[in-house]
This record gives sequence, C-alpha cells and structure tokens, in this order.
Amino acid sequence: MADKQKLLFVTGNKNKLAEMQALLGDHFQLDSISIDLPELQGSSNEIAREKCKKAAEFAKGPVYVEDTGLGFGALNGLPGPYIKWFLESIGLEGLVKMLEGYTDKSAVAYCTIAYTTGPGSEPILFEGSVKGSIVNPMGPRTFGWDPIFKPDRHNDTYATMDPAVKNAISHRSVAVLKLRQYLEKELELRRSLAVME
Repeated sequence: MADKQKLLFVTGNKNKLAEMQALLGDHFQLDSISIDLPELQGSSNEIAREKCKKAAEFAKGPVYVEDTGLGFGALNGLPGPYIKWFLESIGLEGLVKMLEGYTDKSAVAYCTIAYTTGPGSEPILFEGSVKGSIVNPMGPRTFGWDPIFKPDRHNDTYATMDPAVKNAISHRSVAVLKLRQYLEKELELRRSLAVME
C-alpha cells in the first residue's frame, strides 16, 4: 500500500498497542491515544460499541477501540469482558482456582474491535475468538492473562509463544484481519471514486 491510511487506536495498554502495530504496521500508520473512558457493563459488543462512540466524540474523528474477554466454559462465559478486574483482584492463581472442582477447564479468548468514522457514525464491529483451556501460569507475566490461556492444538500458553506465532493465531489477530480487510476495501473504493471524478 503506497500511502498508508492513518488509524487512531484508543488504548493505554502498551502491550496491546505493540500487538496492533505488528498486525497493522505494514498496511496502516497506527497512532494511539489514551482516553479515560467510563467502565461500562454489558456484553463485549455493547461495551466496545459504547466505548467507540465516546472515544469518537473525544477525538472528533475516526477511531477504533477494542474489548477483550476470557470466558470460562464451566462458568457459562464468566469472567468474560470483566477479566481485567478479576485479574487485578485475584491474580492469575486466583483465576485458575476459580475452576477448582470443575473438570471443564475450557475457555474462549475473544476480541471485539469497534471502528467508527467519527462522532455520530454508528460503529462497525469486528470479532475474533480462539478456543483453548485454562492452565497453571506459564511464561512471563507481562501481558494480562496470557500465562494461563493455552490455545487448542498448541502446547504453549500465549505467554510462552513466540510473539509472531501468537500474532498469527490470536483472537486479536482474527479481529484485526477483519478490520484490515474492511479498511482496505474502503480505501480501494475511495481511490476508484477519485479516479472517476
């Protein structure tokens, strides 16, 4: 892509930003802004949509936000979008202990990206998910719950994977690929219209 499209990613999480840059860097110029958005309750889709609307009002232009969750099969999808607060409250070991007494250790990691062209424009959602299981912590404790999530068909947790491998299979990469494909189609459409004028 000759001229990179600028994207504004609303996050204060440097690890998320680094992953997004790795996933989008060759296609788009990624800038980030940290906005203190209100903590909302609801499904991941509802949270991402509302965060995106509020961020667009603040930034007064196109933005995208993401909401990430980790749902435990034995707990009917909890903690889900509230995983960040559970992690801060009880830590990795506490999350693993939540499943003590359950034979079902399955989990789903998911990411919902909401993108809008600006204030007043309804956000478009892009979703990605990966099935896996909850295991005792393995690997560096530098990125959220990565040490306890082991994707299906892999022997490593997200934390012990090579970053390039994680970026190729993660819930975030699935959602980002959908966003990228959408934006590339939009860019091609704008170029075609410009040529016709």
